[in-house]
Amino acid sequence: MNMMWDLPDFDGHEAVHFFHDVETGLSAIVALHSTHLGPGAGGTRFWHYENRTTAVTDALRLSRGMSFKNAMAGLPLGGGKAVILADRNRTKTPAMLAAFGRMIDSLAGRYVTAEDVGMTAADMVALTQETKFVSGLPVSDSSEAGGDPGPFTAMGVYLGVKAAVAHKLGRDSMEGVHVAIQGVGSVGGGLARLLAKDGAQLSIADINKNHAQSLASEIGATVVGLDDVMRIEADVFSPNALGAILDKVSIAHLNAPIVAGGANNQLATPEDGQRIFDRDILFAPDYVINSGGIISVGLEYLGDDDVNEVNRRISRIPERLTEIWEESAARTLPSAEVADNMARKLIGRS
Repeated sequence: MNMMWDLPDFDGHEAVHFFHDVETGLSAIVALHSTHLGPGAGGTRFWHYENRTTAVTDALRLSRGMSFKNAMAGLPLGGGKAVILADRNRTKTPAMLAAFGRMIDSLAGRYVTAEDVGMTAADMVALTQETKFVSGLPVSDSSEAGGDPGPFTAMGVYLGVKAAVAHKLGRDSMEGVHVAIQGVGSVGGGLARLLAKDGAQLSIADINKNHAQSLASEIGATVVGLDDVMRIEADVFSPNALGAILDKVSIAHLNAPIVAGGANNQLATPEDGQRIFDRDILFAPDYVINSGGIISVGLEYLGDDDVNEVNRRISRIPERLTEIWEESAARTLPSAEVADNMARKLIGRS
């Protein structure tokens, strides 16, 4: 019989908690990858999974990514992630949120949550009725970090894309640079708006075609099909939807010299980092470029929530990426492997 630690994505996780509330029907998983640097911090994903094994895999991959992300961002936080197994209708009730809050509280501070896909700042407020181990809460003062972490993530990805273009293409301006963006929700949409202000040429795709068309009309972008956005000729392919989209087949069809986007766990397998490297495509490790959101909610939880400090730390994302790319070139190793090695050392697993 296969055990939890036999799963391909089990990476020495400290704990994986399975919760079920009979009264509300809520089922959730909280995965704690590492608490070496502090409590495991990472958002809650509210998603309909086709089966429970897929949900477990998502929790394992995401929590490991949070360990690496928090470590590389210099935060005194470990890595954790929660997934709520939504039904097909994405039913979410106050009673379910209350039950989930009690589940988090039962972990006594080893896990701190915030918004992720399918969860909102209002949901975080609801959780505070049951537990104090929550971040990403709304703020009324613009000088404080808090609320939706999406804009902070988008800013970090934007700075990372510009750094990648400078590093790979030798261009200091985004004017006329063609960026193909997959997913234009909170992060991808924010990225698109920032790039449009710089005069970039944008091709965008989203599962919500009406939303994509509305954004395209607003910023002067071109809407392309979901099957086309990864294959069109561009300077940058920017994945900002769900993960595991870079695999043997898709990498072979990439037609851009740079991959830089905010989606978590973009590589389907560790071997795909080598495949991208072998094609001489510059890859921005996702947990480095997309760390703006956790920097915001992490500092909020730690009590250092001055927005200027958040922005200062986000402004260092290009520096961390450049360090990774330079070591990648010097050691002829994939940037994904270089970043993983750095992160593992920081969490005491080198």
